[in-house]
Amino acid sequence: MQAADGGRIIFGTSFANRRRFPMMYPFMTLNDDTEITHSEMKPDGRVKVYIETPDEKDGFHSAVCWLPEYQWEKIYGYSEAEMTYFKKLIREQAQFILQKVR
Repeated sequence: MQAADGGRIIFGTSFANRRRFPMMYPFMTLNDDTEITHSEMKPDGRVKVYIETPDEKDGFHSAVCWLPEYQWEKIYGYSEAEMTYFKKLIREQAQFILQKVR
């Protein structure tokens, strides 16, 4: 079966779309419904950690951290205090995330 983009369809997802939209796996849910997910390990050894919190006004607040470098990007809606918390949390949990993806 062929997808519109020419890729093969496997269980409703084309290979081309899987490259553009990599699978994210649940890691942790916080009391305020913040979800922390992670990708598979990339060929370069990096892992994407995605943080998302529902927000009534904005829809969602979100941030991305790349491990093992702790490189943060695409931060939207979080305060400095919230980011300080998330940075500490990810540093404390990074070994478990990296262990999980190996």
